Amino acid sequence: MATIASAQPGEKAERVKSGGFRLPLAAISYFQALPLFLILGFFFLLPIAMIAVVSFWDYDFAGLYPAFLTMNYTETLGSWVTWKIYLNTLKFTVIVWALTLLIGFWVAYFLAFHIRKTSTQMILFLVCTVPFMTSNIIRMISWIPVLGRNGLVNTTLIEMGLIPQPIEWLLYSDFAVVLAMVHLYTLFMVTPIFNTLMRIDRSLFEAARDAGASGWQILWNVVIPLAKPGMAIGTIFVVTLVMADFSTVQVMSGGQSASVALMMKNQMSLLQYPAAAANAVVLLVVVLLMVAAILRVVDIRKEL
Repeated sequence: MATIASAQPGEKAERVKSGGFRLPLAAISYFQALPLFLILGFFFLLPIAMIAVVSFWDYDFAGLYPAFLTMNYTETLGSWVTWKIYLNTLKFTVIVWALTLLIGFWVAYFLAFHIRKTSTQMILFLVCTVPFMTSNIIRMISWIPVLGRNGLVNTTLIEMGLIPQPIEWLLYSDFAVVLAMVHLYTLFMVTPIFNTLMRIDRSLFEAARDAGASGWQILWNVVIPLAKPGMAIGTIFVVTLVMADFSTVQVMSGGQSASVALMMKNQMSLLQYPAAAANAVVLLVVVLLMVAAILRVVDIRKEL
């Protein structure tokens, strides 16, 4: 009995020392994610919530007036001008997405499968990133002396006798807007596709060749299906960037074209902040629906 009595305090002390209060594993996971949640909540969710609140306010030339009015949304969605601008923005988005996907896929394919040395791959990839060391505005404006009436392209074509007079639509047109956007955003398509292609097991190509598949069949049935997660991530990047771009449309179109972001920028310059906030909410919903559609088609969790 004495032995048992003397052992009980030792066991209790050991239990207290090794045990104590312990959080469940799920609570520990949430506690570890709390700093990230606070940062995202303060810098991401809170601004969006403030924009949504301001979109219901009233305004005039003198200031903003807190209220709960749907006037800004009815004026935005009930105007044919707004729908025309949205269609124009979607036109830019589809064209730029198609071109960046085509160019980005073949650039990534060349870097992944035709360059054998990893060091050479990295050097060529860094060469692709060199233009990003300068401002978007500088890279965009650099097209003006190339595409202008007396620019490099028109001058060369006239001197070669291919055209009798300068081509007017090369600059300050939808063509110039699309060209500048493709130049600005192609790398956002190249990077995720290249990352996906580098993860493909090369033994799959050997197995396909042994099964009698041609090069195009391997590309269509092996490479492209396995590259879909990277293509989806690049698509999300390009779509969101093009939908939110206003400077490229304003400069490269010479004010002859419009986009949703440019419309919001003009509204803010006129101090019409609630109307701009309503447009921002509508644009956010449109972009989220497009991203949701992409995620329904392709499971990008394979890439992440």
